Amino acid sequence: MSFSKRLFDIALALLLSVVLLPLLLVVLAVMWVRDGRPLFYLSERMKTADEPFQLWKLRTMRPDDGDRGVSGGDKAHRVTRTGRMLRRYRLDEIPQLWNVLRGDMSFVGPRPPLREYVERFPDTYRAVLRSRPGITGLATEVFHAHEEWLLEKCDTAEQTDAVYARACVPRKARLDLIYQRHQSLCFDLVLLSRTAAKVFGRR
Repeated sequence: MSFSKRLFDIALALLLSVVLLPLLLVVLAVMWVRDGRPLFYLSERMKTADEPFQLWKLRTMRPDDGDRGVSGGDKAHRVTRTGRMLRRYRLDEIPQLWNVLRGDMSFVGPRPPLREYVERFPDTYRAVLRSRPGITGLATEVFHAHEEWLLEKCDTAEQTDAVYARACVPRKARLDLIYQRHQSLCFDLVLLSRTAAKVFGRR
């Protein structure tokens, strides 16, 4: 990661932390009343092909000790009413500002993968994770809606895994590598503005 990209991430993360803190406190209070604890969800993700980190999100599903893998239609019954609202406006990702400040993530880059997929597709992710994982990115903007459409049709964890591995991993990797070749502060700003437009356009 370049010095200018890291400096931009820190400055924007600090600004948004201050701006979004009142909203986050309100959301946490609503979650506490409606859904109880835990309020946060921590998931191991990969920063590089060899280095894991703990990704922070607001909890959107009922806890399940056996939970694993990506989310598909097989987990839809666990999404809470509050969780659906948080996901719709991507409010569940506010705690990832902490990951950005820590240096685990950038604002723009490939979405951080689960360890199991990095181990199953080592060559793919060794290339993709030369870029710092991001909250949003080219693959998120171009493919996320189609990915959700594919996965929501899955009825079992095995089917979700098969569809994700076959249809999502290679397509997202191609887009992530395109971003990697053309990454610049200007490109990052375009992707951030497109992400913001989608989120605010859902009001």
